[in-house]
Amino acid sequence: MPIIVNLDVMLARRKMKSKELAEKIGITTANLSILKSGKAKAIRFSTLEAICRELDCQPGDILEFSAEE
Repeated sequence: MPIIVNLDVMLARRKMKSKELAEKIGITTANLSILKSGKAKAIRFSTLEAICRELDCQPGDILEFSAEE
């Protein structure tokens, strides 16, 4: 998939667990796991905004485009 999700990297940098982030942004840990694994088909802007707010980062820190497959 040409979109790479670097959510694990940002969580590690902020020393935050997935469960903690999921609780703070109001989504299930299962949905956060789907997003982290890159298997999500879409992400709501409101969810992306909440993640960026909690992790103090930009969307480009989490999502990356790679032309190579």
